[in-house]
Amino acid sequence: MAHKVDIHVGRKLKQIRTLRRFSQTDVANKLGLSFQQIQKYEIGSNRIAASRLFELGQIFEISPAYFFEGLYENATNEMENRDPGMEIVNALAAIKDDDVKSRIVTFIEDVSGMTVARHG
Repeated sequence: MAHKVDIHVGRKLKQIRTLRRFSQTDVANKLGLSFQQIQKYEIGSNRIAASRLFELGQIFEISPAYFFEGLYENATNEMENRDPGMEIVNALAAIKDDDVKSRIVTFIEDVSGMTVARHG
């Protein structure tokens, strides 16, 4: 069974990957891995080594600490207070049509006044 910390870190990976519009394959290619390994990271079934968290931080231009943000809150609030932001990220990640996904992200950017970093 996956450890709660590994699940949390995997969710954060999925969150930043989706927000930055990277596919699992995009991330895997940058790390020299298979997309299946990224899937395993995201569901927490495989732990992500510290060196890999550092590499992911460089790819997404974030601190490796990002992957642990909210860990204590999640541990105390588990399912009591579901994170609506994470639910939105998960729903966005489930959309298979890249054009639809892009339009939704553009809408969110327009409404929020924030820009989501894009990879190229």
